[in-house]
Amino acid sequence: MEILSDYREIDIPVSGVQLKGRLRTAKNQKGLIIFSHGSGSSRLSSRNNYVAEFLQNNGFSSLLFDLLTEREDIIYENRFDINLLSQRLVIVTEWMLEHEELPDIPVGYFGASTGAASALHAAAQLNNTIKAIVSRGGRPDLAMPVLDRIKAPTLLIVGGRDGIVIDLNKKAFDKLECIKQIEIVEGATHLFSEPGKLEEVAWLTSNWFDIYLKN
Repeated sequence: MEILSDYREIDIPVSGVQLKGRLRTAKNQKGLIIFSHGSGSSRLSSRNNYVAEFLQNNGFSSLLFDLLTEREDIIYENRFDINLLSQRLVIVTEWMLEHEELPDIPVGYFGASTGAASALHAAAQLNNTIKAIVSRGGRPDLAMPVLDRIKAPTLLIVGGRDGIVIDLNKKAFDKLECIKQIEIVEGATHLFSEPGKLEEVAWLTSNWFDIYLKN
């Protein structure tokens, strides 16, 4: 499959700072997927960009953005401040819906690592705004207090060689009361860096959004 790579850089004003974003627009777009990356990562994440490009090729627009400024990211604790990151995600989601020239398309979240917790917290705050959620190697257990409030169909993707993260995802899965599914990608470690494993993640993600990302 040919992978597209066209995108444009945007600046998003949030609480007195400018967050840098990377917006891809698909032809005949079926929805917008907003990415929430893990600690120490950014809009430049090669793995998330791969998934975003795959989604673009399948009709989904996407936004990857830095949840922290470069100065904020220097403070290590900020990377794990789920409340701060969740609020940033909520504000950016609302800003996108108000300021970007988007048609009336559904919005979904893709969260990786600790970013999955931020995505779940934000989705709980935004109620019906978020229509579907995918977690890749995520830590949904860090969102335990809000999991029973999640309404969007949620897919948890975990590597079969990701040790304790598998158990943490299973505990979170049990707490979810929405439409839900857990996929164990056999032979994959936490970063899905083994040959073909990230492509499998992308296929699972695209299929989930095809089914559940609806207004």
